[in-house]
Amino acid sequence: SFFFQPILSKIILMEIDSHRMYFLVGSNQAQTKHRVLKIDRTEPKDLVIIDDKHVYSQQEVRELLSRLDLGNRTKIGQKGSSGLSRAVTACGIVGFVRFLEGYYIVLITKRRKMADIGGHSIYKIEDTTMIYIPNDSVRVTHPDEARYVRIFQNVDLSSNFYFSYSYDLSHSLQYNLTLLQRPFELWSSAAASAEEEVHTHSKQDSFDIFEDEGLPTQVVYGLQNEPYYKYVWNGKLLERVKDVVHHDWLMYIIHGFCGQSKLLIYGRPVHITLIARRSSRFAGTRFLKRGANCEGDVANEVETEQIVHDASVMSFTAGSYSSYVQVRGSVPLYWSQDISTMMPKPPIRLDQADPFAHVAALHFDQMLQRFGSPIIILNLVKKREKRKHEKILSEELYPAVINLNQFLPPDHCIDYIAWDMARYTKSKLCNVLDRLSMIAENVVKRTGFFINRSDFYSHTLRPDDRWGDLGGKITSSGRVQTGVLRTNCVDCLDRTNTAQFMVGKCALAYQLYALGMIDKPKLQFDTDCVRLFEELYEDHGDTLSLQYGGSQLVHRVKTYRKIAPWTQHSKDIMQTLSRYYSNAFSDADRQDAINLFLQVYQPSECKPHLWELPTDFYLHQRSTMGLHQDRRSYTLWWSKGVLTYLPVPYDEVACEDTMKKVDVKRVNRFDESIDIYKEFFKPYELTSFDDTFCIAMTNSAREFMPKTVGVDPSPFTVRKPEETGKSVLGNKTNKEETLLQRKTAASAPPPPSEEAISSTSEDDSEEDRDDDGSVSQRSTPIKLLTESGESSRTQEIQQQTVKEPYGLNLADSPCNSCGDIFDGSSRCRHVTLPFSVHSSSPCGRVSSSALREPVSRFPEDSAYAVAPPRVDADGRGVFESHVLTGRGQGRVLCRDDMLMYREYVKNRYM
Repeated sequence: SFFFQPILSKIILMEIDSHRMYFLVGSNQAQTKHRVLKIDRTEPKDLVIIDDKHVYSQQEVRELLSRLDLGNRTKIGQKGSSGLSRAVTACGIVGFVRFLEGYYIVLITKRRKMADIGGHSIYKIEDTTMIYIPNDSVRVTHPDEARYVRIFQNVDLSSNFYFSYSYDLSHSLQYNLTLLQRPFELWSSAAASAEEEVHTHSKQDSFDIFEDEGLPTQVVYGLQNEPYYKYVWNGKLLERVKDVVHHDWLMYIIHGFCGQSKLLIYGRPVHITLIARRSSRFAGTRFLKRGANCEGDVANEVETEQIVHDASVMSFTAGSYSSYVQVRGSVPLYWSQDISTMMPKPPIRLDQADPFAHVAALHFDQMLQRFGSPIIILNLVKKREKRKHEKILSEELYPAVINLNQFLPPDHCIDYIAWDMARYTKSKLCNVLDRLSMIAENVVKRTGFFINRSDFYSHTLRPDDRWGDLGGKITSSGRVQTGVLRTNCVDCLDRTNTAQFMVGKCALAYQLYALGMIDKPKLQFDTDCVRLFEELYEDHGDTLSLQYGGSQLVHRVKTYRKIAPWTQHSKDIMQTLSRYYSNAFSDADRQDAINLFLQVYQPSECKPHLWELPTDFYLHQRSTMGLHQDRRSYTLWWSKGVLTYLPVPYDEVACEDTMKKVDVKRVNRFDESIDIYKEFFKPYELTSFDDTFCIAMTNSAREFMPKTVGVDPSPFTVRKPEETGKSVLGNKTNKEETLLQRKTAASAPPPPSEEAISSTSEDDSEEDRDDDGSVSQRSTPIKLLTESGESSRTQEIQQQTVKEPYGLNLADSPCNSCGDIFDGSSRCRHVTLPFSVHSSSPCGRVSSSALREPVSRFPEDSAYAVAPPRVDADGRGVFESHVLTGRGQGRVLCRDDMLMYREYVKNRYM
């Protein structure tokens, strides 16, 4: 397997007693490698950071801190004094920011694990702290500093900001994995130039590694990849220290959504991960950010990636991983909406004429460079309106695409699909989701998807016609997605999310088929798999809608399926009112906070304050301020080299330009700093289950599969509405039932009546049993009693309940070995088996010759020692035969074995 270099995941901010210096002490997860940063606090407005770029051992860093503590004590020799004190314990640095006074440092103080991809954890920021660096003696106060701090803190970093120490979240899985599969010759020159740098830097200077077969086994090459800054939200906050400190200190965060669910296929775990990356360029809120800026960046641009992998194998190289990417974004034109008057739908206006589609050309050039071809546009805005509103955008976008396509090669032209989704939703003759399913099938066939495995043998056993004409590019190690679907409506919220769900559902079917999980690339609604995927996409849509529009989704997948309950209409009205209120009263403050956080606006004494600006138009349209603009050619509107490698995206091509973005280092494979086993399983420390299994993932078997006897456990089986909508607790879904049980687990259940207990059968108990072995409250006959009479009565009832299924009463049967009687208070170390060789007596009691076996079959079994049982000759022979068969030395199959195998193949596949 290849490993990503874990950067500093534990950081301690320490302050010396004289308030002249801050020390940042960072360490890896195992606390075997340490780095130290020194921050000067005597500079009032400048940021002075010193990094020796030396790697300390645990003993060395302790000695260093001890010397600093001793040397900075106010009273030398006094035991109570301390020269070095711990200020904050953190798990990452967001960045450094300055307004009108000195610099602040923003630290992540709390995190929560959200997903795991190939052993690399993805965390959500839960809490942060902002610390002013200069000390009070040199601080020059400014009256407007506090207001800027409040505006900056309006960006809630604990709301859907994500990071990873060892995985590049700004790039797709396809980019991260294909980076390692490039030919080794391309790295030779880069590796040679990096040879000298290796001697001056630590062996930790690797970010990702792969092994070449022609090299010695102890040599691997590490890759330090540049992030894709379009989806990085703290890039400007780290720009000041990027070239000063070692890259181990730099941690890039993304904004959007991250969710992971577990799909159990007959016990085989398959993880479905959804990652949404919001663009940090031309970012803002609904109505305030529409269309595109002069650099081709559009509003509400989100890249959504769905990753499917077999969770039984964690390694990237040994495991099976698949991903599919699609994009949403505003219509790439100069347009906006007038919000000066309070109305639900402000009129759409085109701000600037663009007859040569210059801004659209810049936007699609970015997409060709990142995704390749074909670029497919799915435009869902309205076509027919009594008063022109959304139609204005369609009438302007379609000619722009036609103009750009006339200069592209025919094989790589931009596809334009326009479909009035809102109009067909109102029609009773058209099924919206069926039409979207046809579009999705066509799109996925053209773009293909990424998988790091070649075709499985199951595709030969279960062939499908749709698999043969699948698009993308076939490589020696699997498939690569070429091109992308770009979906938009006006807001890119409700209609767009449903369309993306249908495309994702179609891609999920192909991904599961490619991984050998299903017989054909087709998934039906009302299955556990699709319900789990639909819930994941609705969480994804709600999160993005809250970030851009100020409310959750108004129209969901169930709305377009026309199966939404009547209570959903009232919720839709409340969401519409919430969105309207947010757009009218709070969006302006949120927009100012985003502009300040992304450093689109940087405060200064010589320019007006942020709240004094009449508009932020010129902050996001910087090139309009230049007198001499370097306009591209209207015919050759793409970047140099993009068309050369199409349909493969230019960013993933192994050429000189892309190699400049990758830093190659030579490291030792056995260095502890790249041992992902120790980083993930942590054998060097005591761990708890809560810390190790901290992801609360949705589980298809636990929360969607009906808890009834005899039900098909396959997550691809269509369930009836009465099966999927009801559970043992009434009309609540299984997920609501689980949450209710967790909330009421600590409280005592109501006392059951005799009739209820006597009628409780074994099947009912199995229905109420969760996957983790816990039994629901309804079937647990437990009662807290104090009076002896009630206690004995309850004991009799429990004995009757035990006697019914097993045919004996344990209280009346003494143990032959120890003579104890199991009466509820004493515990016998033996178990009585009711199926004895002798028949039981008519009264229901087992005869004295009943078969009794010890609970443990080990000769010695305690908390301190266990003696394993001996293996007989037959068992040893079976094991030796199994080992020899694996080495190719098995016995020759006899005629009966061949007949049995042929019968099996005939019944299974013929």
